[in-house]
Amino acid sequence: MAVATAQNQISSNIVKTWLIMFFFSAFVVGVVYIFARAYGYDAPGALGMTGIALIMAGIMNFFSYYFSDKIVLAISGARQIQKKDKPDLFRSVENLAIASGLPMPKVYIMQDTAPNAFATGRDPKHAVVCFTTGILDKLNKAELEGVIAHELSHVKNRDTLLMTIVSVLVGLLALLADWFLRVTWYGGHDRDSDNKGHAIFFVIALVAAIIAPIIGTLIQLAISRRREYLADASAAYLTRDPEQLAYALQKISGDKEPLEAANRATAHLYITNPLKGSEAVGWFSSLFMTHPPIPERVKALMAMEGSI
Repeated sequence: MAVATAQNQISSNIVKTWLIMFFFSAFVVGVVYIFARAYGYDAPGALGMTGIALIMAGIMNFFSYYFSDKIVLAISGARQIQKKDKPDLFRSVENLAIASGLPMPKVYIMQDTAPNAFATGRDPKHAVVCFTTGILDKLNKAELEGVIAHELSHVKNRDTLLMTIVSVLVGLLALLADWFLRVTWYGGHDRDSDNKGHAIFFVIALVAAIIAPIIGTLIQLAISRRREYLADASAAYLTRDPEQLAYALQKISGDKEPLEAANRATAHLYITNPLKGSEAVGWFSSLFMTHPPIPERVKALMAMEGSI
């Protein structure tokens, strides 16, 4: 019965994520189309400009796909370890990787007493799981296995690839909005200024240039939160012990020490928000969170307990 509960949560989170992605992609296409129409392009021309923008996004995704993991690891100051360095950790990662049908990922350690962990890598064959020294010291074996299962679930669910695509789309929106506002401010807008239809598109484009990057960021954060729920449910299904992951989340979030190497660009990668003291309170502020509230994650995990 609880297996069904875990599977239902996994299926629900997958569906919700891809619905958000669909509407986000449509939103990006719509904003680019509006910008093009605002500068006088007719419908076919605007669609052509939209296609060019999406090709640019594809090129940006290509480079992010191959190099983002190296950048993240360099920023974090993590170092790769071998089995002889941490045999117990290696065995746990190895056993859970086998259970989830994944190749053995590389294991990295960050010298930081704040408890946290993250996964990165462009695909399961090039995956990395990284742990702080703090999380190894402060969690027991069962709790740490819950964390490992969560990070491996991110790898299996291709969350690094998904969030790379989303980040590039958000960046593209910000670049296009900035370009539109700069051209408007410095270059004026005299193309087809007597055309009422284009004038309407221009006004809409001005509004879009201001709010589109904000909306894009909110959607990015919503997808990030949804993938955390998915990784939690997948981890619970993998270990058959959701309670231990719930305990781990409570311990990690209860530790008030901030992670020194973390920043706002990499915060979404970690199992809990590494920027201590920035946790939001209230419905509106929760929209700007990279992770779901810990009590909600714990509640979802505990709902599976006793039936797996």
